[in-house]
Amino acid sequence: MIPVRDDNPTRSVPFVTILLIAVNVAVFFYELSLGTGHEANAFFANFALVPAEIVREPSSEAVRSAFTSMFLHGGWLHLIGNMWFFWIFGNNIEDSVGHFKFVVFYLLCGIAAAAAQVLSAPDSRLPMIGASGAISGVLGAYLLLFPRARVLAVVPIWIFLRFIYVPAWLMLIFWFVLQLFSGWATLRVTQGGVAFWAHVGGFVAGLALIPLFKKRNVRLFQ
Repeated sequence: MIPVRDDNPTRSVPFVTILLIAVNVAVFFYELSLGTGHEANAFFANFALVPAEIVREPSSEAVRSAFTSMFLHGGWLHLIGNMWFFWIFGNNIEDSVGHFKFVVFYLLCGIAAAAAQVLSAPDSRLPMIGASGAISGVLGAYLLLFPRARVLAVVPIWIFLRFIYVPAWLMLIFWFVLQLFSGWATLRVTQGGVAFWAHVGGFVAGLALIPLFKKRNVRLFQ
């Protein structure tokens, strides 16, 4: 299932969500400007998260990469997919926690996602990049706050595409279970790929943090 939009209006302009999307897009265009040579390789070496460097060679630069890696993407599909999910679900979470607290929430979920990925493969020297871990935290928060919201989704059926409305809880639980099983399947894989355990870690962090971050007048399970 691919979400198209949700039927969940907001009461304020989600300018933090828009700003974070703009920063991710700007960084991606900067990546493109570097080409594919030495300069690009050096950029990713400096700002991508490498689990083995965190575990075996901890330094301020390695810790910093846990933050900077959230704003790097490996291609157009990687960027568009992440920003699309973030736009659909992020505005309601920003509305529910407040603008400043949303920044803190987003970054904490990203850090938790990075930690989960590092724990799943502490010896890996494959760089980890992308905002999907932090966005997974937004999805976890959405599950607790708006499980009954309706999401218009595209469902591929053979060669056809069907648009249907599904409850948010069904889509998000399906997505989380898919990440969990995919993570188990990749535990022994040494080649690059999707950081499924970052998705799991970010999602769980979002579930745990949203009761602490939400506004007092915002109820769970709306």
